[in-house]
Amino acid sequence: MIILAPSLLGADFKHLEQDIKAVEQAGAMYLHLDVMDGAFVPSISFGMPVIKALRSCTDMVFDVHMMVEEPARYVDVVRECGADLICVHAEACKHLDSTVRQIRQSGAKAGVALNPATSLAAVEMVLPLVDMVLVMSVNPGFGGQKFIPYTVEKVRSLRRKLDEMGLAADIQVDGGVTLANVEELLKAGANVIVAGTSVFQGDAGENVGRFLEIFDRYESGLR
Repeated sequence: MIILAPSLLGADFKHLEQDIKAVEQAGAMYLHLDVMDGAFVPSISFGMPVIKALRSCTDMVFDVHMMVEEPARYVDVVRECGADLICVHAEACKHLDSTVRQIRQSGAKAGVALNPATSLAAVEMVLPLVDMVLVMSVNPGFGGQKFIPYTVEKVRSLRRKLDEMGLAADIQVDGGVTLANVEELLKAGANVIVAGTSVFQGDAGENVGRFLEIFDRYESGLR
């Protein structure tokens, strides 16, 4: 299944509930929530109080992307605030295996993210433990950046690796994804697509519909 995960960073923070309802009603299944600490990445976004407040607004899957140093410190409280999937950066974890196991023990699904220039070797040993691998297609920290082309081959290599290992983990891509380049990512093997600006700039519901039309056409061509 191909899933669209609109990134809340692209929404209008004056009208978060309204924007969330718009993408949910249009058919988006995940809501991508970027937690930034100003240390692992330059920006500071939002944290647990916002996640907890938004949880009552929607039944969408809360896909929480922890762009923070040593995210193990926050796993349990983020889960308590409503996270369904918690994704941590391999680069930010001193003990990645332990952090992934902690996420799973909390009851959340576990994801591991990689910055564009980080090798897939950084996650190879934990692939059997994760539900998702996030390939960053921009350097994390800011919305609205341009897509880095070489990450397409990284997605392709990851899909081959998962297939060779007989694993069914999702591959998520985040950063600079647009209606123009998303099909290339699907062909490479991605199946969870994060989009912020491309969804929330303009009519969010209509933009979600355009992404889902591309997903449907791509999946129809595979059948």
